[in-house]
Amino acid sequence: MPKGFSKEEKETITQKLLAECKMSWQAYGYKKTNIDTLCQNVGISKGAFYSFFDSKESLFYQVITQTQAQLYELAEQHLSENPSKYGVAKALKEVFAEYCNSSFMYDTKSADFQTFLNKLSKEQRSELNDLGHAKAEFMLRKPFLKLKVDENLAMSILSAMLSIVSQKDNMLSNVAEVFSFMIDNLVEKIFE
Repeated sequence: MPKGFSKEEKETITQKLLAECKMSWQAYGYKKTNIDTLCQNVGISKGAFYSFFDSKESLFYQVITQTQAQLYELAEQHLSENPSKYGVAKALKEVFAEYCNSSFMYDTKSADFQTFLNKLSKEQRSELNDLGHAKAEFMLRKPFLKLKVDENLAMSILSAMLSIVSQKDNMLSNVAEVFSFMIDNLVEKIFE
């Protein structure tokens, strides 16, 4: 625990740093987000920051893994409320809405995101990739779901669907409406 901070203060400051980082990442990108500004916004010194996180990258890594975990918790909630292919559609619509609001989650080919990835360890990069794949598999392997197509094809289709968020500014119609229409039709083809 950082010196001079109680357990409660440490938790509060950690959550504030994560929230500030996520907002800054979304607004300015990885490169333009700096520790000095984050610390100023949270009300701690730069020296204190390193009592909470080893590096800028460790903060960003925690932000992206936490955001992914929250997305899958949200998806699980929808699936528990509606254990059917229609629950899958609703869950994916919620995940898509978050992707629309969090470009850092999907714009993984940008130079900014690649800079972030290159600063991570090989193990961290692998964990990020594996986490998304494992959660998608877990969602598709629900006992109430039966696939009409190969599991890899189903995962690829759903992944491709989520990737249309990168084209949201080029759509003639609202991208959420496009996604909703497509996913409602695809779940009928993917699941029994």
